[in-house]
Amino acid sequence: MDRNTEKIFRRLPVSIKERVDELPEIIRDDFEEIRIRVFSDTLIISGGREISLHDGRSVTPEVLDETLNRLLDYSYYAYEEELSKGYITIEGGHRVGICGRVTLKEGKVYLIKDVSSLNIRRSRQIIGASENVIGAVWDEKTNTIRNTLIISPPKCGKTTILRDLARSLSHKGFRVGICDERSEIAGCHNGEPSYDLGGRTDILDGCPKAEGILMLIRSMSPDVIMTDEIGKREDVSAVEAALCAGVKTITTIHGNSYEDVASSSVGELVRNHVFETLIFLSAQPVTGTVKRVMKLSGIGKDV
Repeated sequence: MDRNTEKIFRRLPVSIKERVDELPEIIRDDFEEIRIRVFSDTLIISGGREISLHDGRSVTPEVLDETLNRLLDYSYYAYEEELSKGYITIEGGHRVGICGRVTLKEGKVYLIKDVSSLNIRRSRQIIGASENVIGAVWDEKTNTIRNTLIISPPKCGKTTILRDLARSLSHKGFRVGICDERSEIAGCHNGEPSYDLGGRTDILDGCPKAEGILMLIRSMSPDVIMTDEIGKREDVSAVEAALCAGVKTITTIHGNSYEDVASSSVGELVRNHVFETLIFLSAQPVTGTVKRVMKLSGIGKDV
């Protein structure tokens, strides 16, 4: 088991960790999620299968609260902003989804109390995950990078491929800037990334994308800036600013088809071919499957 995965298991309460430890090593090494629901059994998602840790007991509210406290390092204040969005990101870039009773403040979600379920999504590095798309992102003949948008539904490997593209482009000699708003791409902890992103990569951790993109342009002179899950109008403006500065952008968005992204908040950038390459991913037959690649410069033919 890799050290980054151990960071998840160390935070589980003993009552759950003991049951996880009893699983075959192949399941523990390959798991994707741990789902913990009050008055239900803990489920491990591994290889596309749900594996129940049933032993005659269900998760009590006390066990769920202990789990969340351990994930938060017993500091709600430090994660207050993330909690208002329904998730936290823990050391190693692992995201934890949270459901429960929502508290509103001035009409907006303030925090989640009376937590009823948690979904711990494992983050990991797969060296070579971007091999099938690097040729569509990087033109070897001209040694240039194409503005790229990676599109898929959740859990199809967008962040994993983005992470590997950063490593690959850095090794090819490009200066890479990463605006890692949710600490998922690099998995930084106390300034140290959890993954190999290459020696020419600079990481702005925990910074909103719109501000971070501009900060990287001004301070780090990147050849390419990478972010995850673009969507807000101010994010689009920041991408346009990068374009004007001659800096390439590689980012991701949720969607299934060209029509989805063309009608989304980044639709104008797609329709105007600001994004020169669109990469569509699928979880079938396996996570990270490249379903389609479109090059939009010129007449927009598929490659």
